[in-house]
Amino acid sequence: MAKTQKKKITISVEDKLKALHSLQNIDSEIDKIRIVRGELPLEIEDLEDSVAGLNTRLDKFNLELEKINEDIVGNNQSISLANDAINKYEKQLKNIKNNREYTSLTKEIEYQNLEIQIAEKKKKENEANIIHKKEIINACQEQIDEKNNELGLKQKELNEIIKETEKEEALLLKKSQKAEKLIDDRLLNAYKRIRSKVSNGLAVVSVERDACGGCFSQIPPQRQLDIQMHKKVIVCEHCGRIMVDSAIFSEKVK
Repeated sequence: MAKTQKKKITISVEDKLKALHSLQNIDSEIDKIRIVRGELPLEIEDLEDSVAGLNTRLDKFNLELEKINEDIVGNNQSISLANDAINKYEKQLKNIKNNREYTSLTKEIEYQNLEIQIAEKKKKENEANIIHKKEIINACQEQIDEKNNELGLKQKELNEIIKETEKEEALLLKKSQKAEKLIDDRLLNAYKRIRSKVSNGLAVVSVERDACGGCFSQIPPQRQLDIQMHKKVIVCEHCGRIMVDSAIFSEKVK
């Protein structure tokens, strides 16, 4: 059986330029919709990162608080053990047999009293640290609550914008895909490459006041005439954008 070959459709350069212009208009409309969303997606992402960072800090502060509480338990244990030792040594003082035992026991009692003083001092410091740490934790939690509240509002705002524009955007995306089919791969790839490199997304521009509508560089008269002839695809020598004459550029999106 003979293979069925696809019939190639020959499109003139003028029709290619019109198709490119149409695609540019459609893509520009899509860009406008996405601009309406503004910086919201990035702001939401930043807020999510901020909340995650604050939660990490909060976890760290809570662990530090647990450690301080454990230290206070240790301080209390040290005080209790020292008091037990003092009671034991004081009982032993009642049964001493010589001055050497008396001196040894009194030194032990002094040492245990010193241990109690040190433990009580550390305990007071830890109790003060607990108050300070709780203040930090509360402040951090307030920040998290504020950020989460702001995040919720911005997410709601973004969802409302998306809801309002999603149907229009979906329709324009279908039109964009349909328009792309009229353009050969090489030219389409060039168009997309230019769009990705320019801040305003304009890969196809008109000649305005003898200058490129993209970078405003002057265009020689002969080159302007070539653009008006629609016989070949001409790009700006300075910015690389595809240039069309105002007659094509003034046509509306269908």
